[in-house]
This record gives sequence, structure tokens and C-alpha cells, in this order.
Amino acid sequence: MTPFAAHRRDLGALAERDRYRSLHARAGIDFASNDYLGLAGSPRLRDAVGEAIGRGVAIGSGGSRLLRGNDPEHEALETEAASFFGAESALYFSSGFAANATLLATLPQRGDLIVHDTLIHASAHDGMALARAPVAVARHNDAQSFADAIAGWRVAGGVGTPWIVVESLYSMDGDRAPLDALTAIADRYDAVLIVDEAHATGVFGPDGRGLLGDRPRGDRVVSLHTCGKALGCEGALVCGPRVVTDFLVNRGRGFIFSTAPSPLMAAAVREALHILSDEPERRTALAERIATAERLLSPLGATATESQILPLVLGEDAQAMRVAAALQAAGLDVRGIRPPTVPAGTARLRISLTLNIDTADIERLADTLEEVLR
Repeated sequence: MTPFAAHRRDLGALAERDRYRSLHARAGIDFASNDYLGLAGSPRLRDAVGEAIGRGVAIGSGGSRLLRGNDPEHEALETEAASFFGAESALYFSSGFAANATLLATLPQRGDLIVHDTLIHASAHDGMALARAPVAVARHNDAQSFADAIAGWRVAGGVGTPWIVVESLYSMDGDRAPLDALTAIADRYDAVLIVDEAHATGVFGPDGRGLLGDRPRGDRVVSLHTCGKALGCEGALVCGPRVVTDFLVNRGRGFIFSTAPSPLMAAAVREALHILSDEPERRTALAERIATAERLLSPLGATATESQILPLVLGEDAQAMRVAAALQAAGLDVRGIRPPTVPAGTARLRISLTLNIDTADIERLADTLEEVLR
């Protein structure tokens, strides 16, 4: 058989279904990134990295954290992050994908149960595929569905720990998990609640601490805060009880066998946390853009989510990509999202609002979108 014949057939099948993907250089007005607070190009972050270089902080870590890769910058970030997010401990990973996958591959044990929202991120699915515990699926944002899955498992003889896995703000729909109800369920069933705050960190909650906000964390909540979205940097922080981070250091293969993140990036993330506290006006400005976008884009079919993520569901893959291409040709970087990222039949535009745009840009998007859809 010709090498890669199966791969070529698969790529051809993707192209026939309008699901073939390729990389393109960024261009146009930013309605696609997750740089929600416009920090990726922040002078304060550049200065923080320059200052760290000036005092001799290394560019590369040189190894895994358990070998020689553990830098004082990593530890300083983790100390500040634990305090900032109200947790006992924090652990810095190289990416949100690595953190999520490692969490779910490592923490649930044999005899436990994982119950996850049906729209949970792909990284969580990869982690659960390696987990020792069985997995149950709950309906999207349906707290009772989580409770029913755990109750049924208990009746069938389940005696371990249930793990409830959700995103606080869903990346493709922009809607929020019912955290109060899920916290109550975790308490009722002696469960642990794992909350991926990737798209809420920096944008929502006191000082941008996420949608968990000031809720007591205790021993039943583990949160994940990615640093490559509103924080404008790279990596991810797992926050929770000390036993969680200690266990990940000892048993988490995605942490143990991975080269540590750049110490310079740890210094940048620490500065980003300071910016969240020092510059609340960024969140205010983003809220104003959200309100403007909802007013102008909702009449065109975009869902008003009261978040920085506005989906416009078009249904068919080809239609979503046609509209996205027309907007990009007009200088507006809006991306089409297709299955398997979203459920079949719900291909959409994912309109992302950031401080990299202004009111005039949103008005231009609304005018162009109306033309294209007509």
C-alpha cells in the first residue's frame, strides 16, 4: 500500500464535506482571537519580560520541573496565583490543553466516576480517555442531569468519588455553567467540581478571577485558568488543594515528562495578574463592546450571551465557511467553526470581542454581515 494513502483519503473526505482545514497568517480586524483584554501586545508585559531578562532570568527552562527546569519564576508565579485565585496551591503548566488532559488522566481513580458536560473541551476528552474511572455524559448546563448520573451510579453500587467536569464559560456558545447548582451537587454527593475557567479568567469575577469568583474553594473545587487568552501570555494554572498539585507533581505524566515552560513566560503571567488588579477599566471597556455588539449583531442572528463570545449559528458547514470567507475578504477576521468542534448541523461564525477592536469596527462588521447574509 502507498504510504499515507489512508491519510490522503481522509483529507479528501474532509474537503468533500467542507471540513478541510489549513493554516493562514493572521490578517484583518480581530474578531477571532481570545486576546480579550488586549494584553498580548501590552507594554507592561513587554517591560516585565525585559526586566526579567535584565536580572538574568533564562529564556528556556532547560528541563522538566522535577529535574533542573524548576525556576524561581515558576514558584513565584504559583505562589501569587494561588493567592489571587483564592486557592491553597497552584501549579503552572505549559498549556491549557496539557493541564486539562493531565488533570483528568491523573486525579480520578479506579472506583470513581467522571461526569462531564457534553460540550466540554477536547482536551478534557483526551484526558478522560486515559483515566482509570468510567465516564458519564450530562446534558449541557443541566445541573439535574449531573445529579441524576451520580445518583444512578450510587444506586448501582458506586462508592468512590464523583468528579463533575465543566467549563464556566463555553468557548463556542458563550454561555455559563450553573456553578451554584453544581457546587450544591458536589457537596451533596461528596464530589469534586473541576471548573475550566479558560474563557472567564480575566474577564469576569472580582479582579477578573473568573466566574467562580469569591465562592469558597475548600477541598471540593479545582479550577483551571489558562494564561493564553485574556492574560495575553501562555500556559495554564491549576488551582486547588495542596494535595491536588502535589499529586500532579508525583503522578501527572503530562507534567512530569514535559519540559517546563519558559521562566520568562512565568514572569509575564505574574505581571498579567497584576494588570487584572491594577486596570479594571479594561473589563469595563470590554463590557461596553459586548453591549454594542449585542445591540448591532443580535438582529442579524447572533446569540446575545452577555459574554465576549457571540455565536451566529448558520447550520451547514459550507454556508458558515462562505460567510466567513466573505467577511475576511472585507478585512474582518471572523472565523467559521465546523464539526467536530461544534455539533453537526450547528456550523457557525464565532464572533470574539476584544480590546483590539473599537465601536467603529463593530459597526463595520454589522454592516458587512448584513450585506453578506442578504
